[in-house]
Amino acid sequence: MNMNTYVNFSGKCAEAFRYYEKHLGAKVGMVMTHAQSPSPSRVSPEWKDAVLHARISIGDTEVWAADIPNAEPMRSAYLTLRVDSDGEAERVFSALSDGGQVLMPIREEFFASRFGQVRDRFGINWMILHERPTPSQR
Repeated sequence: MNMNTYVNFSGKCAEAFRYYEKHLGAKVGMVMTHAQSPSPSRVSPEWKDAVLHARISIGDTEVWAADIPNAEPMRSAYLTLRVDSDGEAERVFSALSDGGQVLMPIREEFFASRFGQVRDRFGINWMILHERPTPSQR
């Protein structure tokens, strides 16, 4: 059994994936628009170039997505990125907060040397985390 996260965008899925590719090192696996679908789409003609289904790999996790008319931003769910250094945490947080909304500034916490929360310009909530090493890892 596998579990994937599926996120919906309100018309900016392809743009978001290009942004994540550039700033997170993500790899776009596939993108199918409504116009490319082998079966008739139920969306209006102006949505023919919107994403029907797409997949992107961020690290070792695959996220699935689509454009949905009137999609609402994520509310109580976050995609969490665990990074390998404070510098990488700062860089990723800065990229995702550009044009977005900082929900919790990136800072030191008891469980992390860097932790912050942001809603990016596409409406996706992120937690950025550089965990503290546990005593057994030191």
